[in-house]
Amino acid sequence: MSGFDVLTRGEVLDAALQARDYLVSCGVPGALAAKDPRLWGRRAVDHSRLGWLDLPVASRGLLNQIEPLVTEARYTGLDHVVLIGVGADALPAQAIVEAHSPAGLPLAAAGRPAVPDPAARPDAPSGGLTVLDGGDAAALGYALDRLDRTLVVLASKPGVSIEGDAYRRIFMAAFREHGLSEREIAARFLVITDHGSPLHDFARQCGYRIGLTDPYLPGHYGALSAYGLVPALLAGADAYRVLDEAATVAASLGRDEDNPGLLLGAILGGCAQRGVEGGPRDKVMLREPGGPTALSAWIAQLLAVATGKRGRGILAFDPSGGPGERPDVHSIAINPRAEGSSETDTSLWAPLGAQFLLWEYATAVAGWLMGVNPFEPGSLVVQEAEDDAATMLQAAGSGPLLTGDPAFVDGGIEVHTDVPSLGGSRLEGVLDALLAHMPMNGYVSVATYVSGDISGRYLAPALARRSGRPVLYGQGPAYPHATGPVHKDGPGGGAFLIVTGDPAPGDPLADHPVPGRSYGLAKLQLARALAEVRALRQRGLPVVRLHLRDPVEGAARLIEAVRAAPGARTGVRAGGAARAAGGGDGRAGRTGP
Repeated sequence: MSGFDVLTRGEVLDAALQARDYLVSCGVPGALAAKDPRLWGRRAVDHSRLGWLDLPVASRGLLNQIEPLVTEARYTGLDHVVLIGVGADALPAQAIVEAHSPAGLPLAAAGRPAVPDPAARPDAPSGGLTVLDGGDAAALGYALDRLDRTLVVLASKPGVSIEGDAYRRIFMAAFREHGLSEREIAARFLVITDHGSPLHDFARQCGYRIGLTDPYLPGHYGALSAYGLVPALLAGADAYRVLDEAATVAASLGRDEDNPGLLLGAILGGCAQRGVEGGPRDKVMLREPGGPTALSAWIAQLLAVATGKRGRGILAFDPSGGPGERPDVHSIAINPRAEGSSETDTSLWAPLGAQFLLWEYATAVAGWLMGVNPFEPGSLVVQEAEDDAATMLQAAGSGPLLTGDPAFVDGGIEVHTDVPSLGGSRLEGVLDALLAHMPMNGYVSVATYVSGDISGRYLAPALARRSGRPVLYGQGPAYPHATGPVHKDGPGGGAFLIVTGDPAPGDPLADHPVPGRSYGLAKLQLARALAEVRALRQRGLPVVRLHLRDPVEGAARLIEAVRAAPGARTGVRAGGAARAAGGGDGRAGRTGP
């Protein structure tokens, strides 16, 4: 796919057209293309924070600079990249590898780290990308089995997270056991960070290779920077093609007419600001033909971080977290196979590089309409939770974490909550009580901190049926890290389910020791979950933590409880359509009803 096209219809149409006309009358397209920081008020945005608009061209020099390292890696047989990072530091590279790897290169399963499955494709190359974000331990096991061909990329804008520190220590120790010298080990690490950051100084002291980025570039706007491009290029993906695709749409973004980014931004911001049927339509269901991928996860974090502030924000979820036909939800299909699907309000066709730039531009436009600055430094909600987890680990030392006593235990599941239970000592009653604390336009957020044995993907459909409301889910700590701002500083209305568990018996990876620390990965994961629960409660949000004493039996009991009482769904649609289209030559096409 080389062209780009945006089509909207139904109840979203009126809000989108009105918002687009207002944006044009205020001169927003031209001002944004010119990187005019006064769009968000005098001195609100520095000119350099809009540098992401130049990346389709500017990042070509970056790729040329990294080519010698790529050649060296291939010559020495380092064709497997381990990317240590979360959220905006990892999702763009994962999306590129999924979409732009050479034919035959094993790709990620939807929503999972990009861990190839050689058993499924015995003739496929063994390289690729493995993302370590503090979640499933299976990814770590895969990487440790391929040390002889592994290059580790540590990507972080501010500094080393506690997960990043843990994984770095694990790989340092593994390389030593593999017989590498300290100099050889240092050559196996590449650090991507901002110039002058604490991680920059640390990497220099360790002798690691360093790739630097612009410290003024917002982290969630770095898909076309070193964070997205360098790990993908090292993993064998065609990063140059990503920039070519972004360049095809860049020329249209300064126009008042036939500007797909402007129309998409008007849809997002117009619906979130005014909405339909008397209320904001600030929840987006993202549909992809083969199911959710890293691109959907990247879009969700971009919207969450850029718009989730001062009681406003746009939440994104995938169809398994339906229902989608609700007055406060609109659905967007990404590269649908057929035009005019009755299942979606808006359709967006574009190759991956153009998707990156279109969504970044549209999110900036939506933020302007919503009265929020999408580029200002976010709140400290994410860093606060990480710092709290580090404090817990330090206080516990070599002993257990202080988790508190459960309210009760049902089927091997400890129930920890401040939410009054309407169902006595039954898990079903606690779930009903949690959902009862959710407003009519609310949503459910599920974060799982159990490695491999349970996923929010299986809980989301049942919870959606039970509640009749959207369900957002993901594996901690990456999911709360990526979307935390919209949950904690956004419009509110969330009910939160946190799932933790003991390590599975016989799984040494689930509680892999961290060299030089008094804890292993399981203890670190639990600390992150406890810190997330505390952060939510401090903001007065309803939260239930379920701890599975046996992850297999507990998961079965939990799913049974969630499925106990499914709810009903309804929906209303209307007609009409608007379009902004373009071809592979970068020219935008028509716009009209």
